[in-house]
Amino acid sequence: MQRMNSKWKMLLLISFALSLTLIKHHFRIKKHLQKMNFCWDHEAEEPQLSDWFNPKKRPDVITTTDWLAPVIWEGTYNRQVLEKYYKRLNITVGLAVCATGKFTAQYLEKFIQSANKHFMIGYNVIFYILTDDVARLPRIELGPLRTFKLLAVFKEEWKDFNFIHMKNLYMYVIEHIQHEVDFLFSMTVNHIFKNDFGVETLGTSVAQIHAWWYFKNAHDFPYERRPASAAFIPFGEGDFYYHAAIFGGTPEKILTFIEGYRKGVSDDSKNGLSSIYEHHLNKYFLINKPTKLLSPEYNWDPNFRTPPQIKLVKVAWLQKKI
Repeated sequence: MQRMNSKWKMLLLISFALSLTLIKHHFRIKKHLQKMNFCWDHEAEEPQLSDWFNPKKRPDVITTTDWLAPVIWEGTYNRQVLEKYYKRLNITVGLAVCATGKFTAQYLEKFIQSANKHFMIGYNVIFYILTDDVARLPRIELGPLRTFKLLAVFKEEWKDFNFIHMKNLYMYVIEHIQHEVDFLFSMTVNHIFKNDFGVETLGTSVAQIHAWWYFKNAHDFPYERRPASAAFIPFGEGDFYYHAAIFGGTPEKILTFIEGYRKGVSDDSKNGLSSIYEHHLNKYFLINKPTKLLSPEYNWDPNFRTPPQIKLVKVAWLQKKI
């Protein structure tokens, strides 16, 4: 009996020792997994602004807004830091362009060819071409990771081109674009990409500073000055004058902007007024501050003498030939 008790005691001791070993092993594995998860989350975390943006590199220009949004100029950003983050996320970026009437033949081929070469190189890209005449479209050949979709432009009683474009874009973002891309840019077709337009431009809400007005006094900005208009901005207010030819952001923010624009047009119409699309865009960005601004380098007018502040033209804006 005594021998049996000794055996049980020995077995219990062995069992207890094994249990302690297993518990220690369990916590060691758990700690290791927690460490791995921490490292993974840390690497996946979006870089801080200071990790990739250095405004001191360009003391000759405005690089940070009053609400602390970055203004992207050549030399202020480290694209490699952002590349590491966005490559990990495997993002898709959309670029919507409206090509209707004679402008299709005049500009679309060069727009797509240059965008294929310079827009978001190395990332999944979908070009959304809104058109009213498929027969006018040029042959479209694209490189790896890029594709295009043709979207029919439905016209109506409104004769304003921008209103028709925004209404159609809104419809397609709701239908499918919002499920296909992480970020979306809208551009007019009379542009040619000259240099890489990369991930430094991505943001929740992206506005383009107008090349004509960046170097002018804010008092002279051509805002809507009629108090009865929904786009009204009084003298003494306003941050920058934004160009309607380029804007971007998440699909959600694109929808929010278009909703605001359409409401503004509707309110003006009820009051017997009509203000241009760009005025409504500037009013929207006055109230809803963009999270990132693109300098005039991203939409430069080649008809202007290039000042020393313009280090590298990313996109050339060609005035439409009527």
